[in-house]
Amino acid sequence: MKKTLAILLVLVMLVPALFAQGGQEAAPAAPAPVAPVAAPAPAPVAAGTGSVNAYTTLEEPLAAKLFQLFEAETGIKVNFVRLSGGEAVARLEAESANPQASIWVGGVGLDHITAKSKGLTTPYVSRYTSKTPAQFRDAENYFIGLYVGPLTFVTNLDRAKELGFEAPKSWADLLKPEYKGYIRMANPNSSGTAYNVLTTMLDIFGTEDKMIEYMKQLDKNIDQYTKSGSAPGKSVATGEIPIAIGYAHDQVKLKAAGSPVVITAPSEGTGYELASMSLVKGGKDTVNAKRLYDWILSSPVAQATFTEWYVVLVADGAAKHPDALSITEIKTVTQDMAWDGDNVNKTRLLDRWTNEIGNKR
Repeated sequence: MKKTLAILLVLVMLVPALFAQGGQEAAPAAPAPVAPVAAPAPAPVAAGTGSVNAYTTLEEPLAAKLFQLFEAETGIKVNFVRLSGGEAVARLEAESANPQASIWVGGVGLDHITAKSKGLTTPYVSRYTSKTPAQFRDAENYFIGLYVGPLTFVTNLDRAKELGFEAPKSWADLLKPEYKGYIRMANPNSSGTAYNVLTTMLDIFGTEDKMIEYMKQLDKNIDQYTKSGSAPGKSVATGEIPIAIGYAHDQVKLKAAGSPVVITAPSEGTGYELASMSLVKGGKDTVNAKRLYDWILSSPVAQATFTEWYVVLVADGAAKHPDALSITEIKTVTQDMAWDGDNVNKTRLLDRWTNEIGNKR
């Protein structure tokens, strides 16, 4: 699973050329809600200069629009590369001696915890931090949550009817023999979404051995593992595959676009993401990276743009799209995000999945 040193060195040398000019998860019984703290109003936008290199795990169209709006308001160009969560951590680690990006926007919070534990990110206390309740941000200010979204199933109703089966309604349903070869999910090594599936199974079954056993049984019904967590749902929307596992907001967007799909939340309970944002340790564009960080947290335009993608923002007073599926509407497992994102724990779980499942394909 580990890359050789030579591959890492080549990766570091090639990264600058990859940046495009201008150019994606109910909370458990959580602590009592933090009393809202008055946050400063957005400061008048001053003309900026220069650019900032960013990695993003937002859906590329969302990232492109968001960063274009930032440039329009500030004059600062965002050169970004879209990566899955696992890819972002690997890239930051490979470049740690010579960082090529200064900010990482989006991505499952577990990956941001991993990046923190590897010493790849740096703390930052924005003047807008207080708008985000404490349970949705790192206590040491290494990352801050942007939105939450639960893991759900999406089923193409036309394909399901054609094949003669119903949409799955539980994790247990996914193991039914009639679904053999008809389910798609991402690879946990590259996707924070898929790694969240592993931790959810661990929360449901209680032991790593039982989690791995479930994933082995599920593997029999998986047609392929994709690099990105949102890719399986897109394949369901086109009818290429009838069932996929992913985050609800990605699936709601497909349904809103007219795809013949139904979204179901597993009855046993499900995990969820806290999509987050971090500053990169040693980033070369620190000033502009902080300006982008502040703008994302404070700009009404930025917040409105997020809601167009059906995500549920966590900042106090943030708007919510009426079609968005909130985690307060479904049963969730109790997640220990600090444990799940710890580098030692994550490496062990991924190694087991790779050695016992992934490498056998």
